[in-house]
Amino acid sequence: MGELVALGWLALELTDSPFLVGLAMGARALPLFFVGVPAGVLADRFPRHRLLMLTSAGQALTASAAGVLVLLGRVRLAHLILLAIVAGTLRAVEHAARQSYTHDVVGGGALVNGLAVLGVALRVGWLGGSLGAGAVIAGFGIGAAYLAAGACYLAGAAALLPATAVAHGPARAAGSVWTSMLGSVTALRQHRVLLVLMVLTAGAEVLGFSHQALLPSLARDVLHAGPQGLGALNAARSLGGILGLVAAYALRPAGGGGGPLFLAVLLTFGVGVLGLGVAPWLVGFAGVVAVLVVANAAGALADLLAQSLLQLNAPAHLRGQAGGAWVVAIGLAPLGQLQIGALASLFGVSLALGASGVALVVLAGGVALRSPGLRRL
Repeated sequence: MGELVALGWLALELTDSPFLVGLAMGARALPLFFVGVPAGVLADRFPRHRLLMLTSAGQALTASAAGVLVLLGRVRLAHLILLAIVAGTLRAVEHAARQSYTHDVVGGGALVNGLAVLGVALRVGWLGGSLGAGAVIAGFGIGAAYLAAGACYLAGAAALLPATAVAHGPARAAGSVWTSMLGSVTALRQHRVLLVLMVLTAGAEVLGFSHQALLPSLARDVLHAGPQGLGALNAARSLGGILGLVAAYALRPAGGGGGPLFLAVLLTFGVGVLGLGVAPWLVGFAGVVAVLVVANAAGALADLLAQSLLQLNAPAHLRGQAGGAWVVAIGLAPLGQLQIGALASLFGVSLALGASGVALVVLAGGVALRSPGLRRL
């Protein structure tokens, strides 16, 4: 997340264009959709802890390369986009390997709690990385911030040096990578519940998490709260995410019930996004902050349940590819940002948020009625 701060600030300084800043940031997410399936195959064919180390080291190289280009005064927007695409490709492999390796380490019974711990750590790192990168940029420049991000990636790789492959980890798959990729498609056809989970995850990303793209407009144009208000809204997002993951310990039913809970949480997420469109006119700034906390708590819990249900319901030899399916689904994030931005430009921020929330409610409700297999999970 500290690297994301550096990327956004540097792209803005180079171009003075919010659109091109969005293009540079979108380049980080673009590979997820295209690389998710092969990333899952790799996570099923090679030691997952080694893949995590290699992807961390690779991202250290891309961040350090950007830092060196900045310090030499030779950086251009094309360099940033290329490095962001390479880093995004590595991140796709990292996501798939991390989910399946978590299952290897803690087992199915503790998977939800294990992923919740990782989710809380992610959001704590988000806060610390964002604040730390801002301070480094202010004190030492963008190049130093990129080099610091590279050092943090290396520290992550070093932390995994004592890690080992576990007894119930992946067995080496037979056949070529291409054959395994085709097997992923076949597995989705044979295990329809995995396909339903993937569709719901994509829906949550496109219709739910896309509300984050409108927070600057919500703060400036609707609430008239300025940059301090935007900071408070982002803090509310982070707080809600942490609360949602903490709630996972209490809400995960013993002995099953994850499918109905996932659907209920998605419905709550949709209602929360809808509430963001209504709250400014009914309850003002404080009410918007409260709604943001609730919506992002539901969003974080939905994300956690999607990951865990995919891992728990995939055959053991396809857990990496189940993680890859989740990566493909979240790789649709740029599509959601484009659609909600277009709606806001045409009809206003409130209507765009309301329409996205209603669409997510309809999607979750429709699946709840038409997918008995998911209801039985």
